[in-house]
Amino acid sequence: MRPSINNRDTAPRRALAELIASRHGHFTAADLIADASQRRVKVGRATVFRTLDLLTDQGSLERLDLPSGEHAYVSCAPREHHHHVVCRSCGQSVEVTDQGLQAVVQSIGARSGYRIESHRLELYGLCPDCQKESGQ
Repeated sequence: MRPSINNRDTAPRRALAELIASRHGHFTAADLIADASQRRVKVGRATVFRTLDLLTDQGSLERLDLPSGEHAYVSCAPREHHHHVVCRSCGQSVEVTDQGLQAVVQSIGARSGYRIESHRLELYGLCPDCQKESGQ
């Protein structure tokens, strides 16, 4: 699925959306820049970062904070609130719907007096395929 960039649809952004659609699992801005270079797509670093920000704001991408401290992105279909389980080895990710966490968030809001407006949960581990490869 190619992310939609709506009314800001320029040729470089369309090219970046195609590169993103061809990726599997999470990716970094550096990965996207390397893909563009390898495929001889002429886009500047600033355009890459602005496009990632735009697609994140629109909900087509979600930003992940990896355990390494690096930021990565994963394509998402804008829909109900969900979380990601990400393989730390191959980068594959699975979207999981909120299974009770919203009640915990509401309880935290009630106890703290804060009006919680959003939350994000990222879980990291090894996917079944990588577990088999590593013998775990």
